[in-house]
Amino acid sequence: MSPVRFAALGDSLTEGVGDPAGGGWRGWAALLAASLTEDAGNVRFTNLAVSGAQTRDVLERQTPAALELRPDLVSVVVGVNDTLRRSFDIHAVAVHLDRVCATLTGQGATLLTACLPDPGTMLGLPGALARPLARRQRAVNTVVHALSERYGAVHLHAADGDWTTDRTLWSVDRLHPGERGHRQLAIRFHTLLTEVGRATGEPPSPEPEFPVPSRTASLWWLATAGTGWVVRRCGDLLPQLLRLAADELGHRARGTSARLDLHASAAVAAALADLPGSTPGHAGTQRRRTGRNRTGAPGTACAAAGRSVARTTATTG
Repeated sequence: MSPVRFAALGDSLTEGVGDPAGGGWRGWAALLAASLTEDAGNVRFTNLAVSGAQTRDVLERQTPAALELRPDLVSVVVGVNDTLRRSFDIHAVAVHLDRVCATLTGQGATLLTACLPDPGTMLGLPGALARPLARRQRAVNTVVHALSERYGAVHLHAADGDWTTDRTLWSVDRLHPGERGHRQLAIRFHTLLTEVGRATGEPPSPEPEFPVPSRTASLWWLATAGTGWVVRRCGDLLPQLLRLAADELGHRARGTSARLDLHASAAVAAALADLPGSTPGHAGTQRRRTGRNRTGAPGTACAAAGRSVARTTATTG
């Protein structure tokens, strides 16, 4: 039997930040790869995800590398870093992701996608600062939902739910899953893939190998490293975010906050309608590829930043 080729594209969530193993990062994609077939050694897994990657990076750097591997299965989970940049443009995000999905499915790969929580909420930012980031992440998630339907992706709903407040699922930075969270994400994807006949191995174990970070450790990280991390990741956004927060407070005082949501929704609809092959009135959701879109509720997820590595392995469990 030919080995299953699985390529993982994205940012630090898929790179595995928050799940240290063997002197590096492991993460949900590696855990999933080991459970795709009954013989874990019959999977060729390549992790192309890079910490800090945005949708443009996935299109211009990771997708060409993935095409050379001719994957049977490819995960594309990205977008949070786009929301943390001053240059955020939902039209550009939609174009980048549409091209990625079209290119990979055009080669015959099955897509895995997910929508994600917004970083402002996960970090516990004040409402006026968190709401603009939440609005951006909702826009990205809407695009991902539409493209997942369009390209017949196996899609995981991971944007909300009680799990977002379960700190045992998260690493101390509050933005990346911890080991338990990565395992839950792998399990949920495995369930969806089993439903469509793409996973035949036993699901990953939910039990972590390492202890969950204590509340003290989490608070210490936020007090010492957390602020610096945010500044490094979105330093160019901070002046604009403060202006957005002031605008948010102004609308709230006038009772016109709903206008901000309406403007954001209109921008998403326009971005989807402008995509090649979109049907007027259907916001770009016309499918280009036959197949049934599968969705599921999350066990965990979140994303954002880290280091650059591409790893190819024959999984061993």
